[in-house]
Amino acid sequence: MIQASNIALRFGKKALFEDVNVKFTEGNCYGLIGANGAGKSTFLKILSGAIEPTNGEVIITPGQRLSVLEQDHFKYDDCTVLDTVIMGNKKLYDIMKEKDAIYMKEDFSDEDGVRAAELEAEFAEMDGWNAESDAATMLNGLGIDTSIHYSLMGDLTGAEKVKVLLARALFGNPDILLLDEPTNHLDLDAIAWLEEFLINFENTVIVVSHDRYFLNKVCTQIADIDYGKIQLFAGNYDFWYESSQLIIKQRKEANKKKEEQIKELQDFIQRFSANASKSKQATSRKRALEKIELDDIKPSSRKYPYIDFRPNRDIGNEVLTVEGLSKTIDGEKILDNISFTLNHDDKVAFVGANEAAKTVLFQILAGEMEPDEGEYKWGVTTSQSYFPKDNTKIFDNDLIIVDWLTQFSEIKDATYVRGFLGRMLFAGEDGVKKMKVLSGGEKVRVLLSRMMIEGSNVLILDEPTDHLDMESITALNNGLIKFPGVLLFSSRDHQIVETTANRIIEILPNGTIVDKMSTYDEYLESDEMARKRTVYDVKSDDED
Repeated sequence: MIQASNIALRFGKKALFEDVNVKFTEGNCYGLIGANGAGKSTFLKILSGAIEPTNGEVIITPGQRLSVLEQDHFKYDDCTVLDTVIMGNKKLYDIMKEKDAIYMKEDFSDEDGVRAAELEAEFAEMDGWNAESDAATMLNGLGIDTSIHYSLMGDLTGAEKVKVLLARALFGNPDILLLDEPTNHLDLDAIAWLEEFLINFENTVIVVSHDRYFLNKVCTQIADIDYGKIQLFAGNYDFWYESSQLIIKQRKEANKKKEEQIKELQDFIQRFSANASKSKQATSRKRALEKIELDDIKPSSRKYPYIDFRPNRDIGNEVLTVEGLSKTIDGEKILDNISFTLNHDDKVAFVGANEAAKTVLFQILAGEMEPDEGEYKWGVTTSQSYFPKDNTKIFDNDLIIVDWLTQFSEIKDATYVRGFLGRMLFAGEDGVKKMKVLSGGEKVRVLLSRMMIEGSNVLILDEPTDHLDMESITALNNGLIKFPGVLLFSSRDHQIVETTANRIIEILPNGTIVDKMSTYDEYLESDEMARKRTVYDVKSDDED
């Protein structure tokens, strides 16, 4: 059990939290949600002890071990992958190292023998003999191949480090597990493995995530941060949303009835207060009126943008033909003889662990990279808008937002352009912010504004939910569902893929594709997918 007791956190006169009292109990997975800036990550740091609150205290059941998902990807660069994971249980790791040091002594004394026996007993009690195999199983489940388990962390890619640090947090069955955005930079297979792990985890989990499907799958309760308070709701994210909306509706209806009652009482008092025969009744109604209090209904701190992609022209039957595309980068075959044709009603999700291949394919189709072999052809009625995964170059300029966005608008009118920014929550003077100073979330909202203002009938989006809050992801999801044109996209957000795509193209590790007309969940369940993956794995093993 971990409990926040009268927690407050202030920065000067500004209070991020005030009098927070909440208890997180064993056997529950809590989804910690709230608008950007509400303090989700900060609250996790308070619970972990990384930040001291201004007032109050964090209470943990004595003897329980707390584990946190590390955010510093360079902290363990000099350690091996396997050691980094086992370090997640510090006590066990310290015992292992002390035990090994004693056995390496040349002058092994009686005292060393006694100490070694004590350590061996503790080691066995903590199931230390299975530590390496347990760590390896976790790493494999998250997609970290056995061949790099003894490599140094410094030699791994950023995506691989994320997975290792996640395995480190999960290792050794911690009593309390704090996870801040654990699905960031994970492929969908790794996310699915994590979901199953957390579903079967029997201790306390508190997780921050913008992935609604993930929260629905793993959470038993939702901890909602709004206006510096935290309120618990039983159930997953969808239950929270329905419950919170129902509460607001009920309060508004209750206030409406009270307002009607107030008006009736006021009318009676006004009509009969001067009437001697009715004066007692008027006085009685005055007392009743004084007792009626309207509920104080604060609007939520959450703000939803309005995302609506409207094509300037209808799309014809000929959309895109791709024939024999291949691309090798730094000696690695990224795409291998890829061919497919898009139809005018296709919404295609590109999936698979091969992140680089999806990005390279999108760059080629957007005209930003040339293939080594093969060709592609867009239909004459098509117009394309591209959302890149890496937007660094786009924002490396001194333009203000409204001037930059005007370049892509047929109507060169600042008021017209500001209307699109307003939909994306850029209010007032936000439009004169310089492009280079924008936050990650602001950059994404600017790019989505550009896609709306361009009015294209084909959208290419490479991981558009990165840096977005839950409200913006929900708005984007709704916008993509309503979009009447053709979509090519990749996303780690399971709910966006499932609710938007009617066709799945998986790019396999060898650069080839599996193409199927289906929803994402149907695709995951299909025997064909499992068979093709098995064939590829066997082929790879034979080649090795």
